[in-house]
Amino acid sequence: MKTVFFRFFLSVSLTSCLTVCSMAQSKVIAHRGAWKNTGAPQNSIASLQQAIKLGCYGSEFDVHMTADSTLIVNHDHTYQGVNLETAPAADIKALRLSNGEPLPTLENYLKEGLKQKKTRLVLEIKASKVSKAHSLALATKCVQAVKAQKGRKRVDYISFDYDVCKRVKELDPSANVAYLNGDKAPELLAADGLYGLDYHHSVMKKNENWIQEAHQKKLTVNVWTVNDPETMNWLVERKADFITTDEPEKLLQMIK
Repeated sequence: MKTVFFRFFLSVSLTSCLTVCSMAQSKVIAHRGAWKNTGAPQNSIASLQQAIKLGCYGSEFDVHMTADSTLIVNHDHTYQGVNLETAPAADIKALRLSNGEPLPTLENYLKEGLKQKKTRLVLEIKASKVSKAHSLALATKCVQAVKAQKGRKRVDYISFDYDVCKRVKELDPSANVAYLNGDKAPELLAADGLYGLDYHHSVMKKNENWIQEAHQKKLTVNVWTVNDPETMNWLVERKADFITTDEPEKLLQMIK
């Protein structure tokens, strides 16, 4: 009887262990920082700090370049009616987020994020609405800024513009660069030396085989922006490397 019970206990324990280990493979990326449940503005220093406090693997943020080549952290191309790409930095310095913060410059954002080594900084280079040349110049400036802050080992790059992804790899061959748009198969990303794919969850559900193919090609798989538990669980079960979410608290609890 004791032998039978021991075997049952061992079986249950191993099953539980395998489940936990499988779940632990997916890491949490806070989308624009941890803002939804904290009250911090998106893409703010405060939302970055909250993501770090939660223990997120990474915190994603978006970067634009002003008309006079200053790098600004914000999601949309405009803020309070000001076009971030065509306005000078002086006009943008007067703008304030809901908590009173100015829109962060990339320099200040990196300085804050690089004070610690727990949470990676996931830098989205925003595809320009002005021109391709503007996008590529932004990519160059971002790489230069990261190097200047000695952040190469702590910063990952993402972009919807494939040419931007390739430009970053040209400038820093060791950089982790992932593509966002979802229109290219893992084979092409691997051939171009990218770090991984970073696609919307709808793309991954339509192309479930891409997860395995990406891993076979030594690519990482990140999926955005996942807020519902069912999709989170679907991705965890399939061993997505990273899951980007507006609700990192929920995903961290699920994995825990």
